[in-house]
Amino acid sequence: GSSLVKIDYCNNLVWQNQEDSFNHSAELDANENIWNPVFQYPYSIDEKYIGDRHGDYKDYALAKTSQDGKILFQKSISNLFIENDMKYLLFSVGDESFDVDPIGLNDVQPVFNDSDYWKKGDLFLSLRNQSMIILYRPSSNEILWTGTGHTYHQHDVNVLNDHQISIFNNNSMDTINGDSVQGHNEVLIYDFKTNEYSSYLKESL
Repeated sequence: GSSLVKIDYCNNLVWQNQEDSFNHSAELDANENIWNPVFQYPYSIDEKYIGDRHGDYKDYALAKTSQDGKILFQKSISNLFIENDMKYLLFSVGDESFDVDPIGLNDVQPVFNDSDYWKKGDLFLSLRNQSMIILYRPSSNEILWTGTGHTYHQHDVNVLNDHQISIFNNNSMDTINGDSVQGHNEVLIYDFKTNEYSSYLKESL
């Protein structure tokens, strides 16, 4: 979590954006805009759910920044859940306890080309703490697809071709003994044509 900084090849500062706390990966889209996960504060969510004090909630959002450091688009993932009838995943976890970090957005992967399953400008989102991949269309604020049940605390998503994506599965679980990898990390490939997951280079990993 920090400002977003651009430097030149001599390490001179070109610009920095301090509007949000930027974190995890930075990805370029087809127009060379920069997509990042960010923490938002002040919160964009109704305070009846999360309060208004800094640090009481991790309001993960995705942000699109131009090549000159200006934020062009920003969307809270918690609000996206609320607007798409998925609020239950935020506020019904655990027993009489409030989860301050139910999202864990750690990758925003832009889509560069149209296919039968997505359009140029769509985004694949990796939500670590939901063990969920989302295909999101910013132009209509729609969640087009969710992938769950095959990953544990996954991270990176990549578009391989017009019908397949790869997912880096951390394969880690939080148990009474802490956070630990179950066996080994793995790369999963999901095929939208067949609705099937397969493991890539499993023996090597």
